[in-house]
Amino acid sequence: MDYASNTFLIICAAMVFIMTPGLAFFYGGLGRRKNVVNNMFNSMFILGVGMILWWAFGWNFAFGADGGPVISAGFTNLFHNGITGSDTFTEGGVSTFTFSAFQMMFALITPAIITGSVAGRMKVNALIPFIAIWSLLVYYPLAHMVWGGGFLASGLGSIDFAGGNVVHIASGTTGLVLAILLGKRVGYEKQEYRVHNIPFVVIGAGLLWFGWDAFNAGSAGAADGLAAHALMTTNLSAATALVSWMIIDMIINKKPTVVGACTGLVAGLVGITPAAGFVPLWAAFLIGLLVSPVCYFGIKLIKKVLKIDDALDAFGCHGIGGIFGGLMTGLFHDGSIDGWGAANGLFFGGDLLWRQAVAILITIVVVVVGTLISSGIVRMFTKLRVDKKDELIGLDITQHGEHAYPAFHGLD
Repeated sequence: MDYASNTFLIICAAMVFIMTPGLAFFYGGLGRRKNVVNNMFNSMFILGVGMILWWAFGWNFAFGADGGPVISAGFTNLFHNGITGSDTFTEGGVSTFTFSAFQMMFALITPAIITGSVAGRMKVNALIPFIAIWSLLVYYPLAHMVWGGGFLASGLGSIDFAGGNVVHIASGTTGLVLAILLGKRVGYEKQEYRVHNIPFVVIGAGLLWFGWDAFNAGSAGAADGLAAHALMTTNLSAATALVSWMIIDMIINKKPTVVGACTGLVAGLVGITPAAGFVPLWAAFLIGLLVSPVCYFGIKLIKKVLKIDDALDAFGCHGIGGIFGGLMTGLFHDGSIDGWGAANGLFFGGDLLWRQAVAILITIVVVVVGTLISSGIVRMFTKLRVDKKDELIGLDITQHGEHAYPAFHGLD
């Protein structure tokens, strides 16, 4: 066992864990005051449900010993059966338990991202089973197809360093489908929804950035130069996207905003995720520079033109940003950086771009079908959306019986 790499990945797993509570702050701040408890709960319950599911089923179906093109088809490693702490999984000699714990954190943050699209209107007793079913039908198969020896990587030859397809396109597209199924929030086109707690947004964005460094660097699988490269590209893209969004704000709105800066840095982190260990630093700068306007105007298209209520912009940032980052990987992958043997990007004379585009399309199809099936199963037992009266009162009281701010009794 490589004890240095094993320790490195344990630390990375702990840092990535912080992202889910960080997202709770981020979404809690972005949402309305009457829904802050619900927005935060929607991230936090996944820490419990998601970990149990990963222990029981996730590892087996995503990375289990039985293999398969779409999912690890057997049941050898259900409940982590047959695995001990001294077993190694990666070529770098990292403990299988350590690698599983690291991947488990991805399986937590991904469904948590989805909840931003349904903020303020989805029933808790519908969301919890939906997330469980969706993890089984969508996330675990995608993780296997991309990282576990499935056909998107080994057959098609596409690459995804840390989750452009598996995490961001999957969560963003799911959020978009659910937003369409649920319909608009009451008063969506008649009133401007306010960000209720900007300090929460800043805390959340900071925790997300902190965890994302490990999210991407740890995806190298070892404490080596590739991890260091991924760390640099991650921070460069995030910083550039932050500044890029700030410039857009100043041009269009005549002043910079904290929320815009935080949204920009998240877009930059999303955009670099599939490319972090694959592209040169100058390409990371370019990705950060361009992903902000792509997401900014993508959000405008979704909300203002298509009239889809993607409440906290899960698809606008994660779906669009993930698609953009995956295509940029197809343009700028330099195989000399990672040495993993994948085709070079178009800029370096390779044919990776079409492989990336096909992988993205397959991912979207898998996600849309899986989301419709998952939501359909849940709807056999309960409605997805809360009643209009409960929505107007607020989900904090009607779904949880709690106030984020006990002295507040309004409808904002």
